[in-house]
Amino acid sequence: MGRLVPAVTRALDILELFLDGDGTLSAPDIVRKLQLPRTTVHELVTTLAARKYIVQVPGQPGRYRLGVRPYQLGARYAEQLDLAAEGQLVARSVAETCDETVHVAILEDADVIYIAKVDSTHAVRMVSAAGRRLPAHCTSVGKMLLASLPEQELATRIPDMAALVAMTPNSITDPAALREALAEIRERGIAVESRESNPDVSCVAAPVRDRTGQVVAALSISVPMIRWSEERRAELEQLAAKGAAELSEHLGHRSMA
Repeated sequence: MGRLVPAVTRALDILELFLDGDGTLSAPDIVRKLQLPRTTVHELVTTLAARKYIVQVPGQPGRYRLGVRPYQLGARYAEQLDLAAEGQLVARSVAETCDETVHVAILEDADVIYIAKVDSTHAVRMVSAAGRRLPAHCTSVGKMLLASLPEQELATRIPDMAALVAMTPNSITDPAALREALAEIRERGIAVESRESNPDVSCVAAPVRDRTGQVVAALSISVPMIRWSEERRAELEQLAAKGAAELSEHLGHRSMA
């Protein structure tokens, strides 16, 4: 691996400063935040402005904001994004960490569709496939996605008098009970289902967001009951949240935490 180029690193450090605050900076602000010499900052700011990476704020001499070039680069990056491909990469990383089956799913009507999957290497593991469709209310990914919907949209997809199918004796079949479960999921930011879609499997799931902050998918980890425990559940909740956050970052989401 080649060495990092200091001038390029500093220029990128300057651009990343614009992600915080009100999105405007002066040269003295940059000097103070990065602890760089004034002459260095002046040269870098001049270069970035000449290449349209930053522009002067109208009516505020000496202050800069991001220019059109970062937007153009970001738009091109967004055009090339493939949720399924990115999801498969992150799912593989998560699966390598926990050695359990990992899914990424999206919501369609009142169902979930698995768009990425990586299997556990254990002999006993969940049997499923990318492309499979399941009732959302029976799965952790589905409940996570339903919990992320606005109330009106949720009511459209799951009406109060809906007849919810049961995949196992543990499946939620009452819309009112489902709404209670979704409220708890919304508060916790994580979904758990215990033997609701498969009598021998429990799952945890976390939300995946795009660059606008909208939940567009969910990432889950599925575990056979022989390896399930409260301690294991807590570990996997953290791992699912971390994996979902990583995939969200791939999609351009920037956490405000």
